[in-house]
Amino acid sequence: MAQIQKPTDRLKRFFGIDPDEKLDDSAYYNDGSYVESEPSAADFLRSLAPTYTGVLNYLRELFPFLGWIFHYNLTWLLGDVIAGVTVGFVVVPQGMAYAQLAGLRPEYGLYTSFVGFLLYWAFATSKDITIGAVAVMSTIVGNIIANVQNTHPQLEAEAIARSLAFISGIVLLFFGLARLGFIVEFIPLVAIGAFMTGSAISIGAGQVPALLGLQGVNNREATYLVIVNTLKALPTARLDAAVGLTALFGLYFIRWVCTFMAKRSPARQKTWFFISTLRMAFIVIVYILMSFLVNRGITDPKKQKFKILGVVPSGFQHVGAPRVDSEILSALLPEIPTTILVLLIEHIAISKSFGRVNNYIINPSQELVAIGFTNVFGPFLGGYPATGSFSRTAIKSKAGVRTPLAGIFTAVLVLLALYALTSVFYYIPSAALSGIIIHAVGDLITEPKELWKFWQTSPLEIIIFFAGVFVSIFTSIENGIYVTIGLSGAVLLFRMAKSPGKFLGRIDIQTTPRDTVRGNAHLTGKTVGDEEVHTTYVALDQSDLSNPELAIKSPHPGVFVYRFGEGLNYINSARHLDNLTVNIYKVTRRTEMNKFERLGDRPWNDPGPRRGQVINNEEIASRPTLRAVILDFSSVNYLDVTSAQALIDLRNQFNRYAAPDRVEWHFAGVANQWTKRALVASGFGADTIHSEVTHKGSTGPLIAVGEARGGGSSSFQAPEKASKEVDIEAVQVPSTSSRTADGRLVPVFGINRPFFHVDVATAVKAAVRNSDLGPSYED
Repeated sequence: MAQIQKPTDRLKRFFGIDPDEKLDDSAYYNDGSYVESEPSAADFLRSLAPTYTGVLNYLRELFPFLGWIFHYNLTWLLGDVIAGVTVGFVVVPQGMAYAQLAGLRPEYGLYTSFVGFLLYWAFATSKDITIGAVAVMSTIVGNIIANVQNTHPQLEAEAIARSLAFISGIVLLFFGLARLGFIVEFIPLVAIGAFMTGSAISIGAGQVPALLGLQGVNNREATYLVIVNTLKALPTARLDAAVGLTALFGLYFIRWVCTFMAKRSPARQKTWFFISTLRMAFIVIVYILMSFLVNRGITDPKKQKFKILGVVPSGFQHVGAPRVDSEILSALLPEIPTTILVLLIEHIAISKSFGRVNNYIINPSQELVAIGFTNVFGPFLGGYPATGSFSRTAIKSKAGVRTPLAGIFTAVLVLLALYALTSVFYYIPSAALSGIIIHAVGDLITEPKELWKFWQTSPLEIIIFFAGVFVSIFTSIENGIYVTIGLSGAVLLFRMAKSPGKFLGRIDIQTTPRDTVRGNAHLTGKTVGDEEVHTTYVALDQSDLSNPELAIKSPHPGVFVYRFGEGLNYINSARHLDNLTVNIYKVTRRTEMNKFERLGDRPWNDPGPRRGQVINNEEIASRPTLRAVILDFSSVNYLDVTSAQALIDLRNQFNRYAAPDRVEWHFAGVANQWTKRALVASGFGADTIHSEVTHKGSTGPLIAVGEARGGGSSSFQAPEKASKEVDIEAVQVPSTSSRTADGRLVPVFGINRPFFHVDVATAVKAAVRNSDLGPSYED
């Protein structure tokens, strides 16, 4: 009589728990042999549960300054003061210029930069990054303000910018606190390069009208239209052109002189660097003095010789909560994704780059907390969206910054400018600020040598790069971002879907010094010496660019080794398994050659020879029968339902092809416990017959064993429970390995999973042995 299954038993099986097994049982048989059990859903849920240590680590990560602030010293202080003050001389003119890109008054750029420098250090995992007003983000803010005011003309530009920063900051802060920093990895380098290049060209082109004092050019249009309209408006150029062009020339000339002198005098390289860094402040001071001399006493803007910045209010004149209501939320909602994307791209890309240069690792999630908190708090002092600045970060790094605390000293300098220098800013020529912007964004354009590297690495991605740049120029910067990320994602999916799998063959190799091989066309074993020969596996078709003279052999008649190119998933499973089927059928035969006695019994897709066609039965008979398939799972981290079912269907198909024999399936390099669980649930990997049916003269399936940790076999107590006995035959341990004092060896994987192997070589050895002995273990 069949045993009635309890509902609780079904529930236990759903969670991967054996109803007849106690949860506290050890993973050992009575004889002390190690066996494996698959992880359950309960194990997964337990792994997600927070622990006391995990909570403490989370809180510690939120305030990384606690890890270094108590070690602060005078040497660090000196380096931070120098770097902070140096950046301060750059950020003041840049901040005011970038605010004009956003369509705001100059003081908003100073507010934004002040808050970034004041707050970032407490949450930073990068000592080099500087947060504040930047050219690209300011341009995006300006475009968003223009778009919103087209449909909501009653909303002020300042209110739009501050609300945009606040809402974006909340989203980024949530991403950071939830530790979702990995999302930045979905943005490839080529997309970042195209975005920065397209943005730099768009910003530069948009500043030329102000540089030349042209009238009637709308720099919010598509870049190509701005360029066309600029050329048309050239006859309207004013005296501003003389100011702007000479300022731009002066910036590049000072940088060239300093670079040249630094190469000629390496001992004074640091001095020339600081002189070069101060070039923006120097140009601004010179042109303020000139503007004061020619425009002194002229209050009517129409009578001024050239356009000047005008009144910059002293101190924080726009303190207050940002506006957040249904009207502004509905207006800004379509613009939030673009804003967040730009904030992410600029900040994370810059911080990662300088982290690699200066030998430290940033925490992307914590960086999201930093820029999120900055953008949440900044609008209360009048700030608009802020993120990392490439030019200022490079200056800060070269100036010898020691810790993130350097931002405090920059904030002090910005504060000083806000309260003591605003009256001087009145005379800054607008054309000079445009020259500063063009000079700053010029460094964002990807250099030709980088493009050549892209081409050599991945020619397809250079097409994506130029597509993003062209879209940015002919439509908008925002569209350029989406195009490059979308195309990069499409290429990634295409490569996954078309990832090439390879059949592997065996070669015996030795190692030898390179000079022994060079020029020696007839290298022999005697030339190499007594180096140990070992077996490895390479692509049979030599698509891995191995030497065409290599003698690559089949692993064994009827045994096939297949390596997945980029994992196995629902996108590429059909392609991989079709490749397996077609190529295996080409070189093998059915176990029963005369299985179909009548022509009508044959399946339509295997009709046999045409009437009157002569078939070479000897050639077919000489082919091996299919005995085993070995899958290299070293690139497979997860097995989904679609690919698991595809493996099951292929196993059934091969079993019908090899009937009455059954095909063995071996798996090498399975490193994920959930992948192993999926395979076992699909009927793979496990020894289903154990010692009840064995090969004649065999001690069971072949498995790998390794050196045990010290303590001897008495280090655990086997529970008293009934268990199945599985015989094993140990793989010989390499002579280079040492054993414990008692010489004890243990299985690498559980003895109840003999078809999971450490590597391909071990899997082939087991499959070949079973193939030579007779019936399959998976009967």
